[in-house]
Amino acid sequence: MKTMPTPFRYLASLLMLLVLFTSACGSKEGKVEGVNMLYGTESKVWKTDKQLDAAGDKVKQTDAQEDERYTFFANGQYTMTSLSQNVSGTYAFDAATKKLTFTPAGGTQSMAADVVTMTEDKLTLRGASGAEIRLEKE
Repeated sequence: MKTMPTPFRYLASLLMLLVLFTSACGSKEGKVEGVNMLYGTESKVWKTDKQLDAAGDKVKQTDAQEDERYTFFANGQYTMTSLSQNVSGTYAFDAATKKLTFTPAGGTQSMAADVVTMTEDKLTLRGASGAEIRLEKE
């Protein structure tokens, strides 16, 4: 069996370290942490970062959409405020299925979304159509 010359072994070792480092420090996209990441200690405000359609293409946001704020409270309540409307209600997070269910106050219909990412400062929700909304901590 032939051995590689020393410079090539050195280069191969550096490449392996680079691969290990980048995988360890990679993106948090796709990571779903505990439900408390949603509301912090008592409440947390999220703002829209971007929206993607079902094909994964970026959707141009209106001014109203850019001004939307989602507030999640530790007691299971939420509010969504924008220039055109205010909605409040309750939410529930199922950690096993990674689903977040919203029920507006006074409503009987609920809406569920898959939680793709939920970290301290990023929240990505995917609807049944495959469209996504990516939120960031305000």
